[in-house]
Amino acid sequence: MQYDSSYDYANDNSIPQESRAKMDLPKIEEAVRMILDAIGEDTEREGLQDTPVRVARMYAEIFYGLHHDITQDVKTFTEPGNDEMILIGDIPFYSMCEHHLLPFHGKAHVVYIPRDGKILGLSKVARMVDTLSRKPQVQERLTSEIADQIIEAVDARSVCVVIEAEHLCMTMRGIRKPGSKTVTSAMRGGCRTDARTRNEALALINRQRIGG
Repeated sequence: MQYDSSYDYANDNSIPQESRAKMDLPKIEEAVRMILDAIGEDTEREGLQDTPVRVARMYAEIFYGLHHDITQDVKTFTEPGNDEMILIGDIPFYSMCEHHLLPFHGKAHVVYIPRDGKILGLSKVARMVDTLSRKPQVQERLTSEIADQIIEAVDARSVCVVIEAEHLCMTMRGIRKPGSKTVTSAMRGGCRTDARTRNEALALINRQRIGG
């Protein structure tokens, strides 16, 4: 079914190009209008008149990772002899839990050991986390996808990813325990098969977390 909108999404340059091309934004707009109506709200009152468009534009931004080609974010360098651990820690992120469509947010810590001196630009790791976080998902999958993407990008010898996050589905509803954190990890290569490598990576992350 084709949905029409008076808003010109196609020419709104604040919306990521991939989202404009791949998302049915008028359909999202209509769905938001239907939800508001279903919960008993007046969609024509002043405070809600523009809400469906605002939500559609917001979804285009926070879910652009669904359609973005992450290889565009990858830039590698070769530093001969560089075979030591690299940590990019305290990377802030925001994502959306696929169970209740409520946000979860926190920090990601990424450790990897290069192979043959092939490394990622530091900002590219943070951008990778940002892109992968922008879609509906669970924290466990996000953690694994970051680790797998590091392996794919630079064929790293070892990868350790740790994510700590607060889930609003545990803060706003259900058990209602604000401040509680969920911690997940994903190990690849030597960090998975060798206890000493894994422990060194985790110790490096812990020093970063406590500011040591």
